[in-house]
Amino acid sequence: MRRRNVMGLAAASALGALGLTTARAEAQSAVKPGARASALVQIVDTSAPQVDISKDFVVGTRAALQDLNLKGGLHGKPLLHQTLEVDGSAASLKAAVESIKANSQAIAVLGTVGDHAASQVSDLLRRELPDIAHVAPWLQNARLDTGDNTFAIFASRQEQIAYAVKSLAVMGVQEIGAIYGSPAEVANYRDDVEQTAKSLKLSCKNYGPVADLQQLGRSLLPDTPRILVFMGGTPELIQFVQGIDKQESLRYVISMSDVNLQTLQQMATSRHAAVIATQVVPLVTAQLPLVKSYRDTLARLFDEPPTPQSLAGFTAARFCIEVLGTVEGSLTRANTLQAFQRRISIELGGFKADPDAKRRGTAYVTQSMISSDGRVIS
Repeated sequence: MRRRNVMGLAAASALGALGLTTARAEAQSAVKPGARASALVQIVDTSAPQVDISKDFVVGTRAALQDLNLKGGLHGKPLLHQTLEVDGSAASLKAAVESIKANSQAIAVLGTVGDHAASQVSDLLRRELPDIAHVAPWLQNARLDTGDNTFAIFASRQEQIAYAVKSLAVMGVQEIGAIYGSPAEVANYRDDVEQTAKSLKLSCKNYGPVADLQQLGRSLLPDTPRILVFMGGTPELIQFVQGIDKQESLRYVISMSDVNLQTLQQMATSRHAAVIATQVVPLVTAQLPLVKSYRDTLARLFDEPPTPQSLAGFTAARFCIEVLGTVEGSLTRANTLQAFQRRISIELGGFKADPDAKRRGTAYVTQSMISSDGRVIS
């Protein structure tokens, strides 16, 4: 069985198990007896390219909300966490939105994940359900028209690329290469990469998609740019880096925030490639109050290691909780949407969530580099 299939099955099984555990935990939380629960609905793409990221993001979201309910809920009332699993297809995403329309408990859509699902759901909600807030989705595309009901708080793909490339500018970089793991990445991300390169006054060479990414890595020519932006998932990146290992020249491979850093550390080490993984949240080892709270909550409630993606899910939920705390009276779709439309900038213990409509989220990016000997350098 291919590695991606194994990863997908394992993560999907874990996601399902988490759903059962959380339902019981929330039912036993320390909320006032008889309090009516409001629901935050999370649309989760469990297709093979996304499931490893989705699973971690959901764990973080669930940890924050479960912790809240165990401590008494929001103003004494529970906030239920309901997940809708989709396969990434247009039909499944549309069906998920239709089910939210009929869900009288649903006051907001929280933390849609992964990137493709977040983009499609933002568009569907803008057109078909504009009266519900779409809060802190895993949205990477800054050029998407999200209307007035999506509230992004994470740095865009363009900002991630710019941050990583600028950090290597001391090397006298004049051009970058862009590697695409599949035709979908070309269709979705090529314009982003090229426009970001242009804004940095760099030329850009595009490579792929090809059926054999290892072969692409092996066949890079001496004039291939030393800095390569990789657009694709974790398994594809591993294949590409394993191919680079046959090269003689050192390459810097920049991956986006939707790759699994732990898996890369184990399987994507190469004598001739340094992998730089951007992240849209603080480092999971940081001593910031938000990250300390995340690590403590995760350790108490779940047997899961800290990851950037679950920290992002935790951060999304904490931002949502803070804004909901400003609503007076019972929560409804209408007053919830109004609260988010004020687009309040909120300090979350070291991470500033700024859902500004023009900036499309917070320009907060960190990065970790996996060196050629497998060490993580932050």
